[in-house]
Amino acid sequence: MGILSLLLWTPAAGVLLLVFIPGQNTHAIRTLANMTTTFAFLLSCGLVSLYDQHNASLQFSEYFPLNPDLGSAYALGIDGLSLPMLVLATLLTSIALLASFTISSSVKGYHICILLLEFGMLGVFLAQDWALFYIFWEVTLIPLFFLIGRWGGKRRHAASLNFVLYTMGGSVFMLISLLAISQYDLEHSGSLMTTMHQAAQDMPRFEQVLVLLGFLCGFGVKMPIFPLHGWLPLAHVEAPSPISILLSGILLKMGAYGLIRVVTMLPEAAHILQPFLVFLALFGMLYGGLLAWRQSDLKAMIAYSSVSHMGIVLLGIATLNETGLTGAVLQMTAHGLIAAALFLLVGLLYERTHTRNIQDYSSLVQVMPRFALLMTLTLLAAMGLPGSVGFIAELHALIGGFQQWGGLMVFFSISILISAAYAMRTIGLLFTGTVKPQMQDIADLKPSEILAAGLLVTGIVLFGLLPASLIELSATTITQMNHQISQRLL
Repeated sequence: MGILSLLLWTPAAGVLLLVFIPGQNTHAIRTLANMTTTFAFLLSCGLVSLYDQHNASLQFSEYFPLNPDLGSAYALGIDGLSLPMLVLATLLTSIALLASFTISSSVKGYHICILLLEFGMLGVFLAQDWALFYIFWEVTLIPLFFLIGRWGGKRRHAASLNFVLYTMGGSVFMLISLLAISQYDLEHSGSLMTTMHQAAQDMPRFEQVLVLLGFLCGFGVKMPIFPLHGWLPLAHVEAPSPISILLSGILLKMGAYGLIRVVTMLPEAAHILQPFLVFLALFGMLYGGLLAWRQSDLKAMIAYSSVSHMGIVLLGIATLNETGLTGAVLQMTAHGLIAAALFLLVGLLYERTHTRNIQDYSSLVQVMPRFALLMTLTLLAAMGLPGSVGFIAELHALIGGFQQWGGLMVFFSISILISAAYAMRTIGLLFTGTVKPQMQDIADLKPSEILAAGLLVTGIVLFGLLPASLIELSATTITQMNHQISQRLL
């Protein structure tokens, strides 16, 4: 068994072991689940140390034919695009479990669902076969449906059903697009993902555009792209905070990851749809920012800010140039760390106060200084303050967009100003003023909570001050992807 298979099947092995532990033994269940996710995280860190960042080809590849007639296979591999997402997925799953000690009902089922979700997410980023990719994409729906519907808030059933219907609707369009490409010659050697890249070149331009629109619907629901974002605010507000961490930190990135793969496969169609894509990106950034600005519910604010920040990813993809693609990949990592930290900290605050209304708070810096420090740093990173990883990502996306569209980037700048407005508003309402009587005895963060939030904030600041390692991890792969796009557009 290769290292990629070991990483992929570690959460599944954890699920099998959890099945045999009695449901009443919550300590053993939590310990085993945390050990499983920690082992997966250490494996992903090992991959980073072994990965040759100067080699643009797939590394640690594993290939076992499943259906020779179709060309599908158990094909795994990583490159500079998938590796950062693997590390992010394993890190955030570990942190989500650290934040799950307040879950007291059906603890066994909850942890099984978390590990199944990690299994599906890892499969999406490891798969080098479109059939395998689609299977893992759908696998993530099942545990998320139960995690939101069973352990969510008052409107949890509507939120879980909304999420599944939106995502399954998008998956239908994705499947149609995959079937459309599969009608062409797939006689080439290698995985189905490789052969579909080859087949896409033989398609007429009109069909390429239709296929890309189908993928855009499928991946756009998960990112989410306006106007396919309807499931997001309700799901984030009603989901338990640890699940919101995974939703915002990883699940949204699955859509962006898939879209980058597809744009590389269909660059001519992406070039034709470029004006449409940049409109969706800029409108989504402004729309999400304005809605985040007017929210009084902290989780709803972060949810709408995700629409705005993922618009930056779409903008980077739409540039079809190397700087923009670099910005998109960096923003995927940056938003994963920032949104996860925000949801974690808001969840910890809610457990202490049982309110998410920002108007109920004031001067928390006096009673929760450690919380105030971590929350302030994260909110400053969310508005793209220099010295944070958010600034590095947004700068690359802005430069890539300016190279392509010039003055149109004024709308990008406006969205950044809106982000700064709601971030500073939140800091002001949470941490200034006089202490309200009901907030005087709130406990500050515990050591385990500081560890979980501190890991994320450290990553945000460290990659902001020393971004070279993060940029270089993906640079060779992005250069190769940009070369493939440029060659097809000549």
